[in-house]
This record gives sequence, structure tokens and C-alpha cells, in this order.
Amino acid sequence: MSTPSTSPSAPEAGLPAAVFWDMDGTLVDTEPYWITAEHAIVEEAGGVWNDEYAHQLVGNDLMVSAEFIRDNSPVELEPLEIIEELLRRVVIQVQEHVPWRPGALELLDALQAAGVPNALVTMSWRSLADSVVGALPEGTFAAVITGDEVEHGKPHPEPYLAAARALGVEVGDCVAIEDSPTGVRSAVSAGVPTIAVPHVVPVPVTVGAVQVPSLRGLAPADLVSLFDGSRRK
Repeated sequence: MSTPSTSPSAPEAGLPAAVFWDMDGTLVDTEPYWITAEHAIVEEAGGVWNDEYAHQLVGNDLMVSAEFIRDNSPVELEPLEIIEELLRRVVIQVQEHVPWRPGALELLDALQAAGVPNALVTMSWRSLADSVVGALPEGTFAAVITGDEVEHGKPHPEPYLAAARALGVEVGDCVAIEDSPTGVRSAVSAGVPTIAVPHVVPVPVTVGAVQVPSLRGLAPADLVSLFDGSRRK
């Protein structure tokens, strides 16, 4: 878990106290990288993987995904070995090309300019998170919470509660951005107003979350105005 940094100024009135970003599928379009890696690992073991299985793993804690791969394929590696192999393959792809999601970089820049701190809250492990964060200007994220640094992964609320502690903010004053049902459940259960941007898999309508088709064109103030009067004014 990274040490929080201090924002240059407090957020302006009407803006969230912080924004918590999921990574895979939300900040970067790396889900195809994961699916490619899953296919390769299973096929090299003599099995057949399919996108139905792959889509069940979107947003999961990596240990859960690794155990699922073991249970549904001839792969005999230990779960930790499966995770390490998946990460190795995805990191290679990210180092060749970081596939930013539409509108993500522009929104990050606007939030920084408005003095709103950002935290990355991902079930990917530190090696991959560092590869993505390293492609951004230094200080873009004031905290980074990764799946190998929490006891309970998404959909448990712990990752988002850890992000709030790292930044010293109240969860209800922040906004989370997620793309998967698992991630939305995690953020909402932590008490964070959540914006769902469905991508690879559909996200059910969830109390405590609103859905948008894309981050493209969203401004910092929109992250608050998307929610109804139940949120702070």
C-alpha cells in the first residue's frame, strides 16, 4: 500500500473529497490482456478455455480467479503460480502498450487540476499496478491499493475502506469508478457512491450506484451531480 501524498489544494465545493479508480476495465482496457493470458495458460496445459469462464473472472480477487482456473481446467500449477504467470504475461502486454479507457486520462487530469486526490483500487497485484501507474505523471495517484496488499479482495469492502484510510477521507464523501459487478459491490458495500461504466460484462442495477456509458466528456463536478439529492449538496 502506498504512502498517501498531499494534494496541492483542497477540492473545490461541490466536488468529491477523493475519487477511487478501479484499474482493469475502468482506467485501462486490460481485460482482453487477462483473457488472452488465461487462454494461453489453459491451452498450454492441454485444456480449452472459453470467454464464458473468462467473463466470470472479471473484477475478481486474483486468488479466486486462480482457484477457478484450477477447478475448471487441466492446469496443475498452484494458485500462486497461476497468478504469477498471469501477471507476467499481462505486464509484458502493458509494457508494450497501455490501453487507456476513453475519457480516463482527461478526467484524471481535470480532477488533479481541481485539487481532488485520486486513489487506485485494484485487485491486480503490485507488479501490474506499478506498470500502469508508471506510465502516468508522478503523483497522479495519491494512494494505490492492490489485491496482494489487502486481506479480503473485492467484492469485500476492505479495498475501498483501505483507500479512504490512506487518504484520510470519509467514504461517503468520495466517488468510486468501476466497470464490473464485483467491483461495484465492493465499493457500494463500503459506502462509496459508485459510478459504474460497464465494459466487458454487464453490471446489474445496484442501489448506491449509477451507470454511465463512458467517462468521455465527464468533468469533476459531474461525478457528484450524477447522484440524486440523497448525496450531500
